[in-house]
Order: sequence, then C-alpha cells, then structure tokens
Amino acid sequence: MNGVRLAVSWLTVVPVRGPESVDRAGAGRAIALAPLVGGLLGAGAAGLMWVLVWVGASSVLAGLLVVGGLALITRGMHLDGLADTMDGLGSYGPPERARQIMKSGGAGPFGVAAIVFSIGVQAFSFAALAEADRWFAVALAVAVGRVAVVLACRNGIDAAPDANFGALVAGTQHPLTAAAWTAVALAAAVFATPAPWQGPLAVLIALAASTILIRHCVRRFDGLSGDTLGAAIELTVSVTAATLSVCL
Repeated sequence: MNGVRLAVSWLTVVPVRGPESVDRAGAGRAIALAPLVGGLLGAGAAGLMWVLVWVGASSVLAGLLVVGGLALITRGMHLDGLADTMDGLGSYGPPERARQIMKSGGAGPFGVAAIVFSIGVQAFSFAALAEADRWFAVALAVAVGRVAVVLACRNGIDAAPDANFGALVAGTQHPLTAAAWTAVALAAAVFATPAPWQGPLAVLIALAASTILIRHCVRRFDGLSGDTLGAAIELTVSVTAATLSVCL
C-alpha cells in the first residue's frame, strides 16, 4: 500500500499521504504502479469529456477543458517538465549548461512552444475521439503516458547529476515489469479503435517515440531527471491520442 500511496501522491494532487521516507526500493514500487494511476486519470478524463459533451459543450471546448483538468490534477508538473526539457534540448553548450537552463525556473521559447503544441494536439485529438464516441481511447491515451514512465526508468538508465528525483527512480524497473505493462497497454488498445490492429499500432508508435526521447535526453543531459519523465508523459499522451484519432 505504501507504493500505491506514493504513486498517487507523486502523480496527482489527491490528498493521499505517502510514507514518511522514500528509498529507491519504495520509489521503484511507486513507479511500477504508475500505470494504475494513469488508468484512474484516464477514466476521469474520459468521464469528464463525456459529461461536458452531454451538457452541450463542443467537442473542442471539452477537449481543452479536459486537458486543463489533467494539468490541474497533476499540478502541471508534467507540462513544466516538458517545457524545461525542450528548453534544455534547445540550448547550446555542454550537458551542465543544459541542466542549468532546465533548473532556472523560467520557460523559454522552446518550452512555451512545446506546451502550446502538446495542449493543442491532445485537445483536438480528444475532440475527434469524442465525436466518434471513442471514450475508451481517451482514457487509454492518458494511461499509456504513465506506461512510458516505467519504460523510462528501466534497468540501465542512470540519473543525471544533481537530479534528486532521477536518483530515486532511474534504473529501478526490471525489464519484465516494463514488458508486462506494455503488453497490458497493447491488449487494452485492441478495444480502442474499429480495427483491432490500429490501437496496438498507436500504442507502439507512442512508446517508441517516448523511448527515443528518453534515450536522447539521457545522452544530452548525462542521465535521467524528473523533467524528462514529465516530457515523456506528455509526448506519449499526445502521440497516442493523435494516432488513435487518425485511426478512426
């Protein structure tokens, strides 16, 4: 239960108190349970989307409100991580300089553009899925974003220097855990689109994109950080939702 409470407290603003102290073993258990939290967030997003459309909101407005709701319930930390990561990747100089930019607290042009693009892609994709009554696909996209976290923290990934959160979670996930959650996501995706192969293909594309991002960031920043995990979540949700909407 400590792992569940820690996962919920890390990934949402739900007032669940985690354990008093966290070591790498506890952090690893929480990361392994992140997709469960993603499933709850996805169910809430799909439910809110349905209610907004039912009361008469346009699908685009509903999509924007749902993306905003997800940002609120996750403290906006994933969008913040996306912005910091993109600013770091867009900088010149050695990894030390890139990490300094990421920790500066401000958002540069790359970061702002990434946030706007991510919100737009997710909102319009959710709108297209809602118009096709593909509510499960909305939930799936949000959940798959948290599967990407497990893959990002697999064995062999090192933490970036001075990355407190990265030091806790990097390299904590056994390959079998990552494979199991990937298999669950692929199996669930069969029910997300009219053709049974389209959903799993969308999930594979999104997780592949996230894996490429993580690999590049680890190389560029000399390791994994919490900001990079946030960027991986937002990228995966965006790509999954966009690809599922194309598969309608």
